[in-house]
Amino acid sequence: MARPWPLVFLLLPALAQTEVPFWHAMDGPAGRLLSQFAQEFNARQAQYRLLPQYAGDYRDAETKLVAALRTGGGPVLFQAEISFFPRLVAEGRAVALDPYLGLDRGFAEDLFEPAWNYGVVEGKRYGLPFNTSTPVLFYNLDAFRAKGLKAPRNWKEFEEAARALTSRQAKGFIFVTDPQAWLFEAMVTSRGGSLVKGDKPNFTSREALEALEMLHRLNRAGALSVRSLAEATFAQLDFVRTKGMMAMASIANWPAAENFSFAFSLGVAPVPREPGGKVPLGGAQLVVLKGASEAQVRGAVEFWKYLMEPRNVARWVEASYYVPVRKSALPLLEGFYRENPFRKVAFEQVAYAQERPRLPQFSTWAGLLAEALEKSLKGGLPPERALEEAQRKAEAVR
Repeated sequence: MARPWPLVFLLLPALAQTEVPFWHAMDGPAGRLLSQFAQEFNARQAQYRLLPQYAGDYRDAETKLVAALRTGGGPVLFQAEISFFPRLVAEGRAVALDPYLGLDRGFAEDLFEPAWNYGVVEGKRYGLPFNTSTPVLFYNLDAFRAKGLKAPRNWKEFEEAARALTSRQAKGFIFVTDPQAWLFEAMVTSRGGSLVKGDKPNFTSREALEALEMLHRLNRAGALSVRSLAEATFAQLDFVRTKGMMAMASIANWPAAENFSFAFSLGVAPVPREPGGKVPLGGAQLVVLKGASEAQVRGAVEFWKYLMEPRNVARWVEASYYVPVRKSALPLLEGFYRENPFRKVAFEQVAYAQERPRLPQFSTWAGLLAEALEKSLKGGLPPERALEEAQRKAEAVR
């Protein structure tokens, strides 16, 4: 008679699988693909079970995470918007991942530097690049052609185009005062400036003042439509319905825009830029939160490595329009970019992209700047006073 298997042996496979809850902020095609990635990862190995959960947009996900951390809850893996990421590190919420990576030199060198470098704070890696974007200029290509205009290369050409495209029915430019002032930051860095100097806010710089004064000139000329993030849907509708001819946004906004029926050809151009100017990277880093077990940390890192396989990077770009973070994914994207060359604009800006400031206070500072921009552009507060007010409030943050 055969001896029965010991009960403990029969239970081992079930006990060995480590669950890795993952909160993310991706919906639409990107969110669906992320769920698919998790299913594929779970199917190809038995050690870890990745559990993705949509936690709302970046702001909702952050609010939900902060509340969960207070009660000892929360996920293992979190998609942290890059201005929120330094705060998690500063508050001791993120796990230093260097001991878990074990990357060979070729892998690290295959990652585009700005996205890879951003995850390092004070010499330790806390973030892993995933969805990386740059801001771009969306424009009504038909209206440009009708006026004999080309996509503006610098801010002088941009201002001239915005005025030329303005009519009784349409504004030349739609500006969204997003809560992290990322689009305004692009207007500053593209002029060679920065919103931070050392470890202090730098809102009263010459470049910031020039950017806000330009927006005021367009406003006075009737060439500007100003929307807050809460009005972002209206901004999209204004653009689609030809009530605005240009709009700045993340390249990742493109798939959502395709839900609308465009009555015109869509153009996409780099952010207008002065010599030596830069564009700020956007997107998020994947962070493993303190409290995770050793096995959960390793599972989260293994999932990230799966996401970073070149074919998966290419699939991600095709679904989300984010920038590819690995060089070896580029040959796999040739057809996607050839089909519509405008899709490559955001990626081409990586050559002069820079990381956003990695200061834990920066997210709060940027929020104060966004409030000042809205007060100035919607409420009429003079540019210099608005920036001085934002600077004063930011300097008071402790």
